[in-house]
Amino acid sequence: MTTSVTASVPPRIAELVVAPLPDDLALLDRAADALRTLDDDHGARLAPLAALLARTEAVASSRIEDEHADLDDYARAVVGIRANTSATLMVAATAAVRRLSADAGRGAITERSILAAHHELMRDDPVDGRAAGSYRTVQNWIGGGSTPRLATYVPPPPELVSDAMADLLAFLARDDVHPIAQAAIAHAQFESIHPFTDGNGRIGRALMGAVFRRRGLTTTLTAPVATALVADRARYFDHLVRYRFGSVHDFVADLAIAVGTACDEASVTALLLGEHTSDDGGDGLLEDPVLTEDRALELAAAAGVTTDDHVDRLIRAGVIRPVTTRRRNRAWLVTGVATELDAFAERVRAAVLRGEPYGDAA
Repeated sequence: MTTSVTASVPPRIAELVVAPLPDDLALLDRAADALRTLDDDHGARLAPLAALLARTEAVASSRIEDEHADLDDYARAVVGIRANTSATLMVAATAAVRRLSADAGRGAITERSILAAHHELMRDDPVDGRAAGSYRTVQNWIGGGSTPRLATYVPPPPELVSDAMADLLAFLARDDVHPIAQAAIAHAQFESIHPFTDGNGRIGRALMGAVFRRRGLTTTLTAPVATALVADRARYFDHLVRYRFGSVHDFVADLAIAVGTACDEASVTALLLGEHTSDDGGDGLLEDPVLTEDRALELAAAAGVTTDDHVDRLIRAGVIRPVTTRRRNRAWLVTGVATELDAFAERVRAAVLRGEPYGDAA
């Protein structure tokens, strides 16, 4: 039924002249300031927030791809229980987000760092694991099922991917583009190239955080932008489609407002976790909603008690609850942190549904 396929070749953007609309420039500046403020006010003072936001961003990014798992499943996946494939992918996405941001913090976003992040994400995938960390060598498409006949978008042929990515990397190396606009355009361009057989969305969204890190808007924290995007997936996907037809400014403005919304709610989370810090009694349980047995052993040794005694005390106090039943390599959910992460995502979602982050950007 298909005799030919028309693929799309994104325009080169390495030297693209990027001039945000005058009415949007103040919005972009406020978003950049919100990122700096969040990082300055809470990044160093509450170091565990960095890990928590990276985890939150990875989970939200996975949910955009229709991967769903609760924190119990996620905790089990952290210690290697693979009963829930989505949870396993979320754990891998967390490692990829942190890897790409850390590499960008050293001054550049490179092909090597993008491929390494993709390898972190996909290396254990039963279908695409063999292609982890490599550009695709086959044609892919978006939508349409198992053939491109009814595809909504067909990215460039595989032989053009390397050159298209080199052009994108040159754009990412520029410092004369507003960082919010640079992140939006780079993400949309990455998704248009679709350089991997799978994992493009999650790596592409992690790329936005990497831009913020390289440009100095953040130094320790990952901006949880995907948390806002997942609340209105249809609008987000529509922006990517419109980008391919030359519409750029609306997505740039929407991303700026999403950044501001996420930063506002992340600041609330930081304050609430800060209150928990004073109540934590030095247990060191705020760096992750998941307490692994290795971490429990460290905390128990610091307290001068056995692991079982330490864990039993925390369970009785309602600080943690078990999510595994085996005797070794156990995991527990830190209830206060897990509850706050869910509340954070719900606050962002509610703001989006009320029209606060996107209402003025149409």
